[in-house]
Amino acid sequence: MAATASGSQDDLGNRQQKPMLASQRAKQEQTGPSEANRTGKFGGYFTLGYKEGFQQWWTSISPAVAEHNVMSFVPYLRKPPTHTETGSAPASTNHSTMSIHDDSAHKATPITTNSITDPYGPRTWHSNLVKLSGKDRALNEFSVERVGEKVEDNLVILHGYGAGLGFFYKNFDALSRAQGWKLYALDLLGMGRSSRPPFRIHAKEPQGKITEAENWFIDALEEWRVVKKIDRFTLLAHSLGGYMAVAYALKYPGRLNKLILASPVGIPEDPYAVNAAMPEPGDSTLANEFSQPESDVTQTSNPNIPKSEKVGDKNNFWNARTQAEKERDEELAKKRGDKNTPTAPRKPLPKWLTYLWDANISPFSLVRISGPLGPRFVSGWTSRRFSHLPSDEAQALHNYAYSLFRQRGSGEYALAYILAPGAFARSPLIRRIQGVGRQMMTPLPNTSTSTTSQTSLPTTSSPKIRENGIPVVLMYGENDWMDVNGGYAARKKIEEEKEKALNGKGEEERKKDNGEAKVVIVKKAGHHVYLDGFEEFNQILLEEMEDVRKREGR
Repeated sequence: MAATASGSQDDLGNRQQKPMLASQRAKQEQTGPSEANRTGKFGGYFTLGYKEGFQQWWTSISPAVAEHNVMSFVPYLRKPPTHTETGSAPASTNHSTMSIHDDSAHKATPITTNSITDPYGPRTWHSNLVKLSGKDRALNEFSVERVGEKVEDNLVILHGYGAGLGFFYKNFDALSRAQGWKLYALDLLGMGRSSRPPFRIHAKEPQGKITEAENWFIDALEEWRVVKKIDRFTLLAHSLGGYMAVAYALKYPGRLNKLILASPVGIPEDPYAVNAAMPEPGDSTLANEFSQPESDVTQTSNPNIPKSEKVGDKNNFWNARTQAEKERDEELAKKRGDKNTPTAPRKPLPKWLTYLWDANISPFSLVRISGPLGPRFVSGWTSRRFSHLPSDEAQALHNYAYSLFRQRGSGEYALAYILAPGAFARSPLIRRIQGVGRQMMTPLPNTSTSTTSQTSLPTTSSPKIRENGIPVVLMYGENDWMDVNGGYAARKKIEEEKEKALNGKGEEERKKDNGEAKVVIVKKAGHHVYLDGFEEFNQILLEEMEDVRKREGR
């Protein structure tokens, strides 16, 4: 039975499982080769044994409970609020669903921590499902607001492919300490615990398919902004969320006062990705970000270790940065001087991967149809990805990941229209990121705060002006498999566009311009910079948030 907010935050917290991943690791250390290591070529990769995997599949917890358990590790928030309007029951073995419950019993009551239990409080923590227009469209939202302070700025956080807002549990406390700020974390439409409407593409041309796939996510984000009556906000987005954040900034100018991209996917250009064939409209698609985990970065990020000896992201199902790809990059770089447009090179990826991709088979569908083997497959990522965390946190994240991966397919089907095999964008951001903060826009109504009512979009009859630029921060982990050179190339493009925009302008106009870009490297971190190096990451974010307040004259 689903736990409800009215009876039940205690019920949510009590429905935890034993730390099977931790017990498996301990068993391996004590007894030598595990059952997994004795069962075949890939046995050692999947650390969860068959028996434990079957147990988790049989007694699997719901996404709501899994999210609740992860959020319980947020400092000073022992009983986090968790609505059960979506994901209140485990996926059925016959049909995975994420239906919306509208009755009030499934809503969560906000939790307010006081200055006694919370030295950085009082703060109000809330879990909410924000309904959007259309059928089965709603975004899962977690927010933190400082009590007794005027909300002057908003920070919105977006996760990466197949993930959920719970993965930012190491950031909520620190970032919500900033005065004058309200923090929102959202699950992308069709992912996490947001609703999962059917994903369909109607366009016939390649660029039309790309645009339609992007709009599916970013239009939902813009509608959420309107529903929440937010004027402008700072957007922090990770990986695929970072790609969508750039697309959002380009389509909806004037909404952002700063864009922070944490290891964004899709910046570099690759001839194969640009020219590769796409799925036909209506087909399912393959996705791979959940299987792009990071190495044990605590062992590979010592600055004294030569770069050539760092392990990087070796424990990756479909690592986009393989040696073969590096060699291909070098070969393509030599061809950049050719006048002719390069043709798509041979796919430098395993045949089984490209087959699955071209056959439009989602990795999450593999988890769904594998039944009792699903938790074991997922453990191949989670046991390595979260190995540096305390065992109870690692177990909670494993349960959370599995509970999301097995839900009904929806937003995951957009990926093949956006990326080609190998995680390169079909419409690379390097071709358009310089336009961020430089678009023609209809001025938004002047508001005294960022939460003043704005229930409709500007009218098209209003005169248009050009944006004065916005700051863009590109963050990468020291051992990030995402190529940091893409960040440096993006910074150069943005700086060049700024000079072009200010050419011939006076000193006063130059002072008003906010356009700039910088690349930041987080030590001892991989692709998931917000989790691997969360302390440094949080400090950098707080500094960027303070910079926003100074620019806004707070």
